[in-house]
Amino acid sequence: MRVFLIAGEPSGDRLGGALMDGLKQLHPGVDFDGVGGAQMQAQGLVSRFPMDELSVMGIAEVLPKYTRLKRRIAECARAVIETEPDVLITIDSPDFCLRVAKQVKAACSVRTVHYVAPTVWAWRPGRAAKMARMIDHVLALFPFEPPLMQAAGMDCDFVGHPVVAEPVATETEIASFRDAFDLRDTRFALVLPGSRQGEVSRLSPVFGQALARLAQSHPDLRIVVPAAAPVADLVRARMADWPANTVVIDPRDHTPGVAQAHKRAAFRGAEVALAASGTVSLELAAAQTPMVVAYTFNWLSWQIISRMALVDTVTLVNLVSDTRVVPECLGPECRSDRIAAALDRVLLDPSAQTDAMRVTMQRLGQGGEAPGLRAARAVLARM
Repeated sequence: MRVFLIAGEPSGDRLGGALMDGLKQLHPGVDFDGVGGAQMQAQGLVSRFPMDELSVMGIAEVLPKYTRLKRRIAECARAVIETEPDVLITIDSPDFCLRVAKQVKAACSVRTVHYVAPTVWAWRPGRAAKMARMIDHVLALFPFEPPLMQAAGMDCDFVGHPVVAEPVATETEIASFRDAFDLRDTRFALVLPGSRQGEVSRLSPVFGQALARLAQSHPDLRIVVPAAAPVADLVRARMADWPANTVVIDPRDHTPGVAQAHKRAAFRGAEVALAASGTVSLELAAAQTPMVVAYTFNWLSWQIISRMALVDTVTLVNLVSDTRVVPECLGPECRSDRIAAALDRVLLDPSAQTDAMRVTMQRLGQGGEAPGLRAARAVLARM
């Protein structure tokens, strides 16, 4: 059996590596070809070119590389057509991957699988119908996605979210983390202002003001910020007006293994978290840490997004658990007084979130087969 895979960014590489491991367990003679990063290469893939070439986000960043990306799309499609694998599996990165699949389908009948369903439940539902023109089978991360994909004409299997397979900090790791950052016997709140420069720049001022308000009612509460490496310097620079008891975890100060252990311990040991919107809410749910989600946009973006949205919440814990227990301060509601009040309420009574987070993890596949193995089983079953 020959499988051609394409991943375009680190999160896709992790999904691809786990899927490849599952395929090797279920079909030991499988051969791999395609494009991927370190984790897919560790499973035996010889990447046709560096995956980093595809890890480009934003119009300003894409434009200078547009011609090269078009060449890479054509190169990948040609490779699939010429090698005639049993299946083409594209992983996330739809702007690149679906263009490859479109060219492949125009030239041959290779079966196409896309790993990660588009968020048609949140906005732009028409994307599913367009995707069905070049994709036969979708591997979904969320249990409510298969009916939406099937209605558009594609096979779809829920295979579980990778967050359920990530390790959670042990008590020993938490104790070591507390010792390393002088947090022994100290309550702390986790603050996650995003991993992109624009997010950090927009959110840091209002987050700092909210934390200053919170400190008035919880003066013993320390602040811990696990900064993403690309924005660690910006985070430090933007914290001039934050409470003086703030601790920054800079992953560049530690080996990758230690940095990850510190991050896990911070997530698990916190009393509450203030987070930018995104999949980080699932990481917090896995650690059973209650949260408040806050995010702001420029005026025009908010007007467009608020009108196009199909759901009344952006927090994945709320969506998966079918509750609305995680407070959100979005757009014009992303104000320091609203955020501080929400954090205070959660600190006083986190019980509703505790139940919702447990349900979320169960519904995402916790306690069952690893998502990569489930994904591999779904690919083989549909062929």
